Amino acid sequence: MQKYYLDACIWFDYFENRKDRFRPLGEWAFDLIKKIIKEDALILYSELVEEELGKRYSVKDIQKILNIVPPAVIITVKTSNTQIKESIYISKKFNIPRKDALHAILARDNNAILITRDKHFQELQDKLSIRKPEELI
Repeated sequence: MQKYYLDACIWFDYFENRKDRFRPLGEWAFDLIKKIIKEDALILYSELVEEELGKRYSVKDIQKILNIVPPAVIITVKTSNTQIKESIYISKKFNIPRKDALHAILARDNNAILITRDKHFQELQDKLSIRKPEELI
């Protein structure tokens, strides 16, 4: 079964229906979520995603965001101390934010494709599967 780990920026795109100058980022995020549901794949998220969403939204709004996905399709992944230590190492080695490194490790350790727009992940492209929503819809 295919698994996708959606970075917080993808949830922001969806919930805020964001656009940039030429691209419908929110629409693409929503289309990907619908595709994942239709294909009986899984969406993974972590406490780290919730923490990042919590910087802009209330707990009620976060539940509203995540409730677009049926409970059978969305799974919370836990973070271990080993993963946190590895994220610190990767952050220093590749000069990327520690939280981004942790997202990448969580996706890798759960055999998931990391869905993000964040340019920090480009340094890790050869170490795990990273895609943008529009590449998969």
